[in-house]
Amino acid sequence: MHRTTLSVPPFDSATPLPAIAHARFAIGDVVRHRSFDFRGVIFDVDPIFANSDEWYESIPESARPRKDQPFYHLLAENMESTYVAYVSQQNLVADDTDEPVDHPAIAGLFTDFADGRYTLRREHRH
Repeated sequence: MHRTTLSVPPFDSATPLPAIAHARFAIGDVVRHRSFDFRGVIFDVDPIFANSDEWYESIPESARPRKDQPFYHLLAENMESTYVAYVSQQNLVADDTDEPVDHPAIAGLFTDFADGRYTLRREHRH
């Protein structure tokens, strides 16, 4: 498993900021949700929550994740559809199926799939 260290930029937010956020997963990793039946490939990482307050408030309070942790953007799939998901680190686990994700946007962002992870296209690296 890859570990990425992210420096936290200055945010104007009420969220307490850690000095450094440690991401358990990296771009290209295939993960699955801890509670819900979907999996996906990570295409971006936010060091802390960076979505709308409306999105956050729509999550039942008993299930709301902490904001002071990495959040991952996934090209996700379930049995019915493909979509983009935004998931907290505490709700993700590594996917051990070694199966590729079937999402139509993968070819635009990634090249090869090997050893359970995707390689980001050169033009998307920075």
